[in-house]
Amino acid sequence: MQNKPAPPEKRKRIILTSKEISELIAEAIITIIILLLLNVAIMVVLSQMLNNSPDLSEAIYRSKNIFASSLNSDFFWSGRNFLFPFFFIIDILIVCWRLIRRYRQMQLQHIIHELHYIASGNYDYRIPFELRGDLSKVVDSINGLVDSTVAAIEDERAIEKSKDELITNVSHDIRTPLTSIIGYLGLIEDGQTHSEAEMKKYTHIAYTKAKQMKALVEDLFEYTKVRQPSVPINMVSFDMVQLLEQLAADYELEASKKNLQIMIETQETTLTMDGDTEKLVRVFNNLITNALKYGEGATKIVIELEKSQTEAIITVKNDGRPIPRESLDQLFDRFYRADQSRSQEISGTGLGLAISQNIVNLHGGYIYAQSNPKWTSFIIHLPLKNNVVSH
Repeated sequence: MQNKPAPPEKRKRIILTSKEISELIAEAIITIIILLLLNVAIMVVLSQMLNNSPDLSEAIYRSKNIFASSLNSDFFWSGRNFLFPFFFIIDILIVCWRLIRRYRQMQLQHIIHELHYIASGNYDYRIPFELRGDLSKVVDSINGLVDSTVAAIEDERAIEKSKDELITNVSHDIRTPLTSIIGYLGLIEDGQTHSEAEMKKYTHIAYTKAKQMKALVEDLFEYTKVRQPSVPINMVSFDMVQLLEQLAADYELEASKKNLQIMIETQETTLTMDGDTEKLVRVFNNLITNALKYGEGATKIVIELEKSQTEAIITVKNDGRPIPRESLDQLFDRFYRADQSRSQEISGTGLGLAISQNIVNLHGGYIYAQSNPKWTSFIIHLPLKNNVVSH
């Protein structure tokens, strides 16, 4: 289970330190001094130009008089001070620009400091600053990236946990029959059998346990194979009605031994669709086998086939004891068994439904289970046309 994301921090403004405020003041003072020196230098150069060019001087003075009369004031326009308003406005703009730029740099330093704090392992922390413009987008992007990183870490942990559980379950399921095999063969090896019949009994038990191990290994191999992104899907066109009828015929004898009736219900005479028939047969074998093994009290197994415009809907259901509601969502987890006490008596790897789900997913479909006092149903939706999931 993934951890819940941390609640968002309350947004706040960046508060500058006393050192940063001092740096801003120093920046303003230095900028003003440089601008004053620059203004004096420009005034000296302009004065030399005006003294050496009477025509230019006359044109500038004529323009000055026009501005002075328009503003009804000659305070700034008297003598050679007519350029002061321009210098004053430009200087103010330059000082403001420098201070804003420097302030932005300080904000960026605060953001970098917060980012280093998160990078040190505090993944539940988010940058809480309330900003505007591009810096706001930067903060939102960083917080979003941290959220994605945390989710990826949690997924990786879940995968590692899943791998550990897989190894534990496989080890347990192999160790149990292997212990029996070694035990009975050990009795034979030590000559502790008293008759040929007893030896045959021990060898038969060892053989049965070996077959259980073989089934587990084969299911585990199949489960791993269908989860690989590069697993080959041999898509062919086939008749789903004919396939299901053949499956029902194959299981008719086994069903009759358990006093079960297996039947097909459909309005379709033929239904041509695309799929990997070998893998789909594995899906239906798993579902029918589960119904035969675990459908306690069932009298019939029904395979329904319906068709919509884009997909085929196949339902494999039995009228046996219902599956508890709390178990339905876990049925497709590997090694999960809805009835642990029953599963000790009935052989099974617990991988059949997980394999079935992966095969259906590879075909671009989906599978789910429903159970009520009347029916326990496994419902498969498969696209009619080639819709293999690409990785």
